[in-house]
Amino acid sequence: MRIGLRLLLGFFLVLGLAQFVVLRVFIEEVKPGTRLAMEDSLVDAANTLALLAAPDMQAGVMASGSFAQALSALPQVDPGANLWGFRKSGIDYRVTVTDAKGTVVFDSQGRDVGQDHSQWNDVLRTLRGQYGARSTSETPGNPDRTVMHVAAPVRQGTQIIGVLTVSRPNQTLEPYIQRSRDRILRWSWGLLGMSLVIGLLFTWWMASSLQRLRGYANAVAQGERAELPRMGRFSGNTEFSDLAQAVERMRRRLEDKAYVENYVHTLTHELKSPLAAIRGAAELLQEPMPEPDRERFASNIQRQSERLQQLIDRLLALAHVEQLRGLRTVEPVDLVPLTRELLHTLEPRLRLKNLHVVEVMDTGVGQSAASGTGPDSGNGAEKGAGQRAGQVAAPGLVVNGDRFLIAQALANLLDNAIDFSPQGGVLTVAIRRVHGAVEWSVQDEGPGVPDYAVDKIFDRFYSLPRADTREKSSGLGLCLVREVSDLHGGSVTLTNVSQPRGCKASLSLPA
Repeated sequence: MRIGLRLLLGFFLVLGLAQFVVLRVFIEEVKPGTRLAMEDSLVDAANTLALLAAPDMQAGVMASGSFAQALSALPQVDPGANLWGFRKSGIDYRVTVTDAKGTVVFDSQGRDVGQDHSQWNDVLRTLRGQYGARSTSETPGNPDRTVMHVAAPVRQGTQIIGVLTVSRPNQTLEPYIQRSRDRILRWSWGLLGMSLVIGLLFTWWMASSLQRLRGYANAVAQGERAELPRMGRFSGNTEFSDLAQAVERMRRRLEDKAYVENYVHTLTHELKSPLAAIRGAAELLQEPMPEPDRERFASNIQRQSERLQQLIDRLLALAHVEQLRGLRTVEPVDLVPLTRELLHTLEPRLRLKNLHVVEVMDTGVGQSAASGTGPDSGNGAEKGAGQRAGQVAAPGLVVNGDRFLIAQALANLLDNAIDFSPQGGVLTVAIRRVHGAVEWSVQDEGPGVPDYAVDKIFDRFYSLPRADTREKSSGLGLCLVREVSDLHGGSVTLTNVSQPRGCKASLSLPA
């Protein structure tokens, strides 16, 4: 089970239990609380009416006195009150008065006159000078319909000469109790819904923060160039941010250590061969030898020195790119003039191998052009570039990125294609739009990439021997191309082609 779902279930389990307990207490307390409030009002009413009934009780005219006459009108009274949305159209009180022996001498409803109530708790306890109250069934056998009786003493001085009891059916409170329950339930469901939204937002925040950290950690574990994830505006200086910073610091320390160890190891290995060749040639030059041999060994020293210089230069360039966490400079880069600039720079090498260059520029908006440069093109690259200046609309072949790094990557791909091209071959340089990206490619007529080298061709210091000289390069050019591609969010591929035979290197960058 995912942690987001666990958090959500745990949140609702705690919330549900808390809400159940609170709701249960509220609902269970509504009814007794309402009845206690009614009993309190009955106590006040009973004692007030007992004071009013005392003169008639002392005069012995309880059944016919002014008190009885006044209360006889209770059934006809219409208060006309609107209480909480309920209309009250009658008086719910019933008033009974008993003498000192517990015999009913007055009943506002005229039902129990003459009956003995001396054993009822309200009368019995009041005659003893205690608080008297009881709750009995209104209808025998129906415990849900009860009547509350509250009594007060009728006094003559300090002597109790009777008991006045005020009664009210508990059922009259049921609408108010039910309404309170309904309102509590509605608010509870509303609270549950709000809690659901809050729980979902909280769970999403927690899960998304953990997911970003997880994705970052997996990317680092796979050796990808990953940026430190943002924890969001609501995270602030939370534990998530601290954890992300700690992981980032650990990653940098581990990468720096591994980076130095790897580079020292590989650099030492790559430097052994040219240094051994230089040392061997230098030792031989110290001995007498024919002039042709001397020139050959001196040329070998120069060639190996150039190899060392190239290795160091490319190694420094690759190290610089690998240490970048993102692009420092982003600008529109038109690949058409950049490609022609690079081809112009490489003109001496093209002429040395008698290579013919075919350019295919396709903007993806119905405009394209193809032209050629090389030894057979009259004035070479300069003339070709001048002829093509008005043929191609370049806006569709513009990418956003670091011009210097892109130029390095394209130059390395062109160098590689020239190295593996046969004498008098053709290089096809194409630029086109493909699904919202710009694809730059160069295709040679060389032997292609062997199957065993497909998975290693972009590795650092991995190189294949050239077809003509059997020499290897520094093995850093394609590695740098891959790093530049990753920095720009693009992709680079090398694929073998059959018609004509050769290898096609493609660099795709977001437009």
